Amino acid sequence: MQPPFCNTLCPETARRRIEPYLDRLYGYALSLTHHREQARDLVQTCALKALGARRPPVDEPAYRAWLFKILRNSFHDERRRQRRDTVSLEQLTAGAGGDDNVVSLQLAVAQDDALIDQLTLQAAMGRLCHDHHEILTLIDMIGFSYREAAELLGVPIGTVMSRISRARRVLLQELKRTPEPPRRMVEMKG
Repeated sequence: MQPPFCNTLCPETARRRIEPYLDRLYGYALSLTHHREQARDLVQTCALKALGARRPPVDEPAYRAWLFKILRNSFHDERRRQRRDTVSLEQLTAGAGGDDNVVSLQLAVAQDDALIDQLTLQAAMGRLCHDHHEILTLIDMIGFSYREAAELLGVPIGTVMSRISRARRVLLQELKRTPEPPRRMVEMKG
């Protein structure tokens, strides 16, 4: 039986081990922060902590859950730190993501139905409370099992099952409330 943790890996081995998870970590970070730069910073913080760890988990599923737990804890640490700091008006307006919203709107007009559906889902997800958004991201987008999500969130598996059920129901209600966008007309030439 392997020990649950291994001794410090050489830097190259540790880097190779974390690389396959960086895209999923970024996706999760983006779902938490809603800002690309903050998500990149969060992934970098997570990677630095993981690479500097003395005893990372040996088992691959445990290692993956451990990485996501580092990222989640780092996010919450940063939120607590931000609440303590005084925020200026300039910082608030700079963090509003206005440019991202304009770009998203332009893309929605220019792209096909798949993009419209994706934006509709993102908008509905954005209206969900943090707990619903987080559980849907972990299970339905990242692909965690209920057990892995329960370990990451520090709650019983039954709580995860209840949360995902409620979150899916609320998301479906949000999607039904969203008005159907007009579809592009295709002119048929005979």
